[in-house]
Amino acid sequence: MACPSSKLEFAVEQSAPIPISAGIDCESGQLLALVGPSGSGKSTLLRMIAGLSRPQAGRIACGGTVWFDAAKDIFLSPQQRCIGYVPQHYGLFPHMSALDNVRAGLHHLAPAEQLRRAIEWLARVHLDGLEQRRPAELSGGQQQRVAVARALARDPTILLLDEPFSAVDRTTRESLYFELAQLKRELAIPVVMVTHDLNEALLLADQMTLLTIGKTLQSGLPYAVMAQPVNEAAAQQVGIRNIFDGEIASHDAIARLTWLRVGALMLASPLRPRILPGTRIRWVIPNSGVRLRAVGRDYLPISHNRFEVTIQTVLPIGNEVRLTARMDGIDAPLHAQVPIRLADELHLAPGNRTTVVLLEKAVHILPQDCER
Repeated sequence: MACPSSKLEFAVEQSAPIPISAGIDCESGQLLALVGPSGSGKSTLLRMIAGLSRPQAGRIACGGTVWFDAAKDIFLSPQQRCIGYVPQHYGLFPHMSALDNVRAGLHHLAPAEQLRRAIEWLARVHLDGLEQRRPAELSGGQQQRVAVARALARDPTILLLDEPFSAVDRTTRESLYFELAQLKRELAIPVVMVTHDLNEALLLADQMTLLTIGKTLQSGLPYAVMAQPVNEAAAQQVGIRNIFDGEIASHDAIARLTWLRVGALMLASPLRPRILPGTRIRWVIPNSGVRLRAVGRDYLPISHNRFEVTIQTVLPIGNEVRLTARMDGIDAPLHAQVPIRLADELHLAPGNRTTVVLLEKAVHILPQDCER
């Protein structure tokens, strides 16, 4: 049975075959999303947690039980760790029915209990009535449900999901998101999900860890990681394209603002009093912090950061328009994304002038850059 409080603690390092230097934690009842591009080490970390790969150094523990400790030469097998693992392409036995695929992970139980538990879990993932179908007779979403039922039927200490939605269509994926969110609330175990999709992490995860080249870039609440990256690499990985140079001009403790000198402009940002005036910094702002309105309109958000810009490029994509604009006195372009309706209303075309507001609360100074 799962530990009543099976927190995952993971801190490992290795130099080969894939360099890894990563530390993550996941509380019981939480879903942690490991996010990164291909080759960032996401699946390697999952295999290390599962006991399918042995790191060179470090420690892995869950629920107070040490699964791996290089210093003490401890290494528990996957069976000893009692993990529930859903591989990227589900790993179902093609010659077995859905029922027998679930029973395949329950050999430690009596046959009658295997049958009872397999039927129960197939019903919990909405596959009752399809017990005798083989994988080839099931849709991609149904195959994924069989894999999840097999992983959870054995009461694992932890559930590991490797790109669980990559093999299904968009409509099925939306349905599976809802079902996983429902299951997560019922499970008192850590859930670790590998994904390269930031939207999946935002929808499902309680915590998110960014990985790059086997290293942990940043961990935290998904929206905090997205809005407040710790460095430029993290900002780029979460899709922030607005990254600028600046200098700390002054602090206003009463207004709770730090003023930045950016080219010929003065920019207000949340108060950061520990950074000395004169310090060169890098700062970012996500698309959600950039607001465009026509000159003369009076419904722009109230802000100190209201500037004139010249539109440079306009690229319609679906129902939105991605554009770049040039702020006076600043070389780097400002990226923005607006509904196509608003772009038409404001006549956003290359060469046209308009007004932009950069929300103060969305301006984020990259802390590691300040420390350097």
